[in-house]
Amino acid sequence: MTGNGLLQITLYFVALLLLAKPLGVYMAAVYENRPLLLKRILGPLEAGFYRLSGVNPEQEMGWKSYAAALLWFNLFGGLTVFALQMLQAHLPLNPQQMANVTVDSAFNTAVSFATNTNWQGYSGETTMSYLTQMLGLSVQNFVSAATGMAVLVAMIRGFQRTHADGIGNFWADLTRGTLYILLPLSFVLALVLVGQGVVQTFKPYQTVPLVEQVSTATEKTTQTLAVGPAASQIAIKQLGTNGGGFFNANSAHPFENPTPLSNFLEMLLLILIPAALCHTFGTMVGDPRQGWAILSAMTLVLVSLLFVTVGYEQGGNPALAALGVEQSVSVEQSGGNMEGKETRFGIVNSAIWATATTAASNGSVNSMHDSYTPLGGLIPMWLMQLGEVIFGGVGSGLYGMLIFALIAVFVAGLMIGRTPEYLGKKIEAFEIKMAAVVILIPAFFILGGTALAIMVEAGKTAVANPGAHGFSEILYAFSSAAGNNGSAFAGLSANSPFYNTALGFTMLFGRYGIIIPVLAIAGSLAAKKTVPTTVGTLPTHTPLFVMLLIGTVVLVGALTFVPALALGPVVEHLIMSAAKS
Repeated sequence: MTGNGLLQITLYFVALLLLAKPLGVYMAAVYENRPLLLKRILGPLEAGFYRLSGVNPEQEMGWKSYAAALLWFNLFGGLTVFALQMLQAHLPLNPQQMANVTVDSAFNTAVSFATNTNWQGYSGETTMSYLTQMLGLSVQNFVSAATGMAVLVAMIRGFQRTHADGIGNFWADLTRGTLYILLPLSFVLALVLVGQGVVQTFKPYQTVPLVEQVSTATEKTTQTLAVGPAASQIAIKQLGTNGGGFFNANSAHPFENPTPLSNFLEMLLLILIPAALCHTFGTMVGDPRQGWAILSAMTLVLVSLLFVTVGYEQGGNPALAALGVEQSVSVEQSGGNMEGKETRFGIVNSAIWATATTAASNGSVNSMHDSYTPLGGLIPMWLMQLGEVIFGGVGSGLYGMLIFALIAVFVAGLMIGRTPEYLGKKIEAFEIKMAAVVILIPAFFILGGTALAIMVEAGKTAVANPGAHGFSEILYAFSSAAGNNGSAFAGLSANSPFYNTALGFTMLFGRYGIIIPVLAIAGSLAAKKTVPTTVGTLPTHTPLFVMLLIGTVVLVGALTFVPALALGPVVEHLIMSAAKS
């Protein structure tokens, strides 16, 4: 690790922690419907939405009604995206005359964006029209993120309320999260990105002369540059932990991420809202220390794993070192394993992005994870397999971490022989059963989907790299889909009927199979009474609890996925190490 690398990492986390608290407190005010400056401006628009849709924002919903409203809304959004893809050749704002998308790819993409996964089995600039990108994908970027935040707020109300039947109103939570949080932040960021050079236009793709003209008559002298309304989509893709790129190369593309400042901002916004929501949680439950405890656990895990990734990438490939390839740091090169990385970003910026995007359920990339060293690539994969709770998606990461907090206090209660409590609520059999469902569903689809893919011919023929690395590519794909992350190892031809269908259903269960039990827990907690704190109550804001929470997350991830990881990245690392001799 170089001094410059340490400075970059320090600057990143200092900026993150400084911005997280004020944003978190603001979001708590939004969801508690307290007076705000933006409410004076946008309040009439919010009220107009309610009148047009016939919604009473004050009407409380039980957890089943809340879940039903959420599922119907997401189903409608998914069907809309599917229809736009199937009809885009006949719709406006299609200057490149993009054809209709195939049924299996349209299904996969519709599910992907509705579930906040943004897995892309297609190349954006050669597949999607401007209308599909804006009206379909960008809109889902907003509402899928707002959906995750609404579920989190519903769960927080479960801890807040006593003997209550309701956990809030889904339509009000969805509207406020979109109108007062995601839209204003995205608008400001989009303007900044345009100022940095990110494209935002409705013009057709531009044909330009080559900078270096060739001398032969048979060579092309021009190049077609894909453009479009990208900046507005990039802003919400980062803020909403969506990750779907306007272009195939995602944030490695200079039209999505042209400068060091745009790179830093996009990288920071990967986990800004998930970090800020920890403060929202602490503020809403009336104990900011609880939010700091969760944020500390997330940050400690991410920083630790980031240093592992940087270390292996900076160390380079021992097989190349044996051939005399220079991989050390110098004034002329960043050294290490630069395969699949932009020279303008280097090792550290690429590693920060890779770990943050897989920790945050974002999935956008500024380097190709498939080209990382085996153990360097293991860390992003494992972060997804931990349940996307180390920051995680907006809302979904924190409610996932709160599930682990319930398990942690349950384990602690078993050790001292008393009923566990968390934030004044007794954690009983129903909550633990639902928490078990939350943990088991992703593991089942990751491991089961990987096993299926390596058994059937359609799964194996899509792998371009046989052996341990090919296994890693399949395992990564199902980890990404079940965790609603969306990033991928290259080399897997996933835009096929088998993978589009299998990954589509994995994304569905990875999202809604978690949301329903989380809402059930919220409803159960809201109906309980608050028990007083006693000398036997486990404090959940102390360093001891932070370590217990980290241990719970890591042990569940290790026990579940280490055997599969041993067959992929670990074996590949041993093969690579043996090659140096």
